Amino acid sequence: MIRISAGLCIGLAALGLLSLTSGEYRISPDDILTVLAGAPEALPTGVEMILFDFRMPRLILAALVGAALAVAGTVAQAILRNPLAEPGILGINAGAALAVMALAAFVENASVSLQPLAGFLGALAMAAAIFGIAWKDGTTSLRVILIGVGLNALAGAGSACLANFGNADDVQRAMIWMAGSLHHAHWEDVRRLTFWLAVPCLVIMLVWRELDLTRFGDLVARGLGQPVDPMRALMILLCTLVSGAAVAAAGLIGFVGLVAPHVARRLIGPGHARLLPISALMGAVLVVAADLVGRVMLAPAELPVGIVTALVGVPFFAYLLWSWRDA
Repeated sequence: MIRISAGLCIGLAALGLLSLTSGEYRISPDDILTVLAGAPEALPTGVEMILFDFRMPRLILAALVGAALAVAGTVAQAILRNPLAEPGILGINAGAALAVMALAAFVENASVSLQPLAGFLGALAMAAAIFGIAWKDGTTSLRVILIGVGLNALAGAGSACLANFGNADDVQRAMIWMAGSLHHAHWEDVRRLTFWLAVPCLVIMLVWRELDLTRFGDLVARGLGQPVDPMRALMILLCTLVSGAAVAAAGLIGFVGLVAPHVARRLIGPGHARLLPISALMGAVLVVAADLVGRVMLAPAELPVGIVTALVGVPFFAYLLWSWRDA
């Protein structure tokens, strides 16, 4: 595990260096070292501002969002016992999108700063609705999945309908947010996301044994003393908090919660004590790389990071479907 973790950290550091140096204004690694050494006066005016006010918070936010989505995806695949699961299958992303579109449709000239809050509350509301509807003398993974898929489709249709009634400018801003973007990243976003992720991620790491038990089914888990329904409710809540915080910070970035856990599982195995941190590192690498590609591919124009992850995630999803065709 140490070698794999070290390799991922080195890869993340290399991508981070590329991200800091790349852009409309190129900054050399020597310039970065000069700024970090505390001698920005030796460089052209504006280099320090570009690094610390724009590129550094964007890089850190991308890593945090990727790690959060990967951890949420790992939890979703464990509690649903479905290799194709990610936070989106629970309807979390669709609930966030519906709330943001409702804000655009019903609140004219709404502040952009309200979009993350609306997305977070929408994700929480959708998770509560799914669990509430799925409850019938307890819950099952299959029932949660089916209701999640149904409400996901319903929320998607509602978002499309609301888009026809909102102010054009407000709807356009909402659509940009829904595509997933990090261009607006500031240090306040980094601090806010770190605050929201700290407790849920810590709790997830502390209950890794319970996640291992859920892989064997409800009967086995109950036989080994796990309170299945309360634990499933707790895991759905934690998954929602982590994924909802990431969605609020960067919009809808799909497939990271699907791809990262699968790649990590191939590298490290199914045990969640090791799988969770490796998945987090893999998710950070994926989003930082996707953001870098989106910035340089069509420069000076930018592709939203959510589009880049979809270009990778859709073929990967198709590969998984093909691999499990006889399962």
